[in-house]
Amino acid sequence: MANRFQRGNFVVSNLDRSVEFYTDVLGMDLDFVKESEPDSYSYIVFNISRERRLRFAMLSYPDQARVMALTEIDGELDPLQQPIRSAIVIEVPDFDGTITRAENYSCHVFPEEQLLTPDGREGRQVGIQDPDGNLIVIYFITHHPNQESDQ
Repeated sequence: MANRFQRGNFVVSNLDRSVEFYTDVLGMDLDFVKESEPDSYSYIVFNISRERRLRFAMLSYPDQARVMALTEIDGELDPLQQPIRSAIVIEVPDFDGTITRAENYSCHVFPEEQLLTPDGREGRQVGIQDPDGNLIVIYFITHHPNQESDQ
């Protein structure tokens, strides 16, 4: 049996706001929201005081089940350390629309850069910070060397 990547997980301060962001901006579908158990492993791995209440949401794409989790901690979160230490990377078919929707949420959108992959694909990429500052890099392939056009 080979290793299999299951999902990414971000800690957030407001689960409802974050679910709205990930569904409206990134097109994910909400699978479920639940209260975390008092013995949740999240307390250990995220170094969270057991005095704080946790809620958990699972998100999917139609062809990718449960690819993203959000863990809400009640109360304020400490500011993110710099440099940013993690990100998720998502290929999006509606690159400009995704940027516009993120800007409508008043999220920080980094300047766009050209994407050049080791296998010769070319495209567009931009970083977006969600409402809690977690980093998402979106990209869109505009040219693939083995295809006449990807558009």
